[in-house]
Amino acid sequence: MPDLPASDAPFAATKKCPHCGRWTEWQQQPTDRCQHCGQELEPYRAAADEHRQQQADAPLSDRLMLIEIKPDDNPVIKFFKYLIRGGQLAFGALMAFFVWLVTVAAG
Repeated sequence: MPDLPASDAPFAATKKCPHCGRWTEWQQQPTDRCQHCGQELEPYRAAADEHRQQQADAPLSDRLMLIEIKPDDNPVIKFFKYLIRGGQLAFGALMAFFVWLVTVAAG
């Protein structure tokens, strides 16, 4: 490890640059850059943070993948879609209960 940075702090964070392969000081921020080549140390992190934020901002029905009930649906179709949605929610609750039960049984 001849190219480790000399730091005054005994526990300074360092990261290996994915571009030049040299170790550089790292403040654990998404905008940190390599001291040697000037490239971003985590080029994928900004895209991952943006994707995570888009998922958090998505409507709840998109995240739960429930059947869509449109306002212009026929009343009979709406009734059956509500039944299906209730079944979807009951199935999800049952699976959550089984996961909880297995987790508790495992200790």
